[in-house]
Amino acid sequence: MRITVFRRLMAEEFGPGRAEVLAKDHVFSALGGRTVEQALEAGIPAKEIWREVCVEFEVPAERR
Repeated sequence: MRITVFRRLMAEEFGPGRAEVLAKDHVFSALGGRTVEQALEAGIPAKEIWREVCVEFEVPAERR
């Protein structure tokens, strides 16, 4: 998954403003105690990050 696709999915699911705040501030234990931004910088694939976001925020399967 491209990072641009990941960011589009985040914005569609949470709204542009909330998606940006969530990516910078929310720490995911499943991503090694990193935020989305930190995980991307660490080279974790966007698809894996999206999966963890979906689990953490209980995104319905049809929107994953």
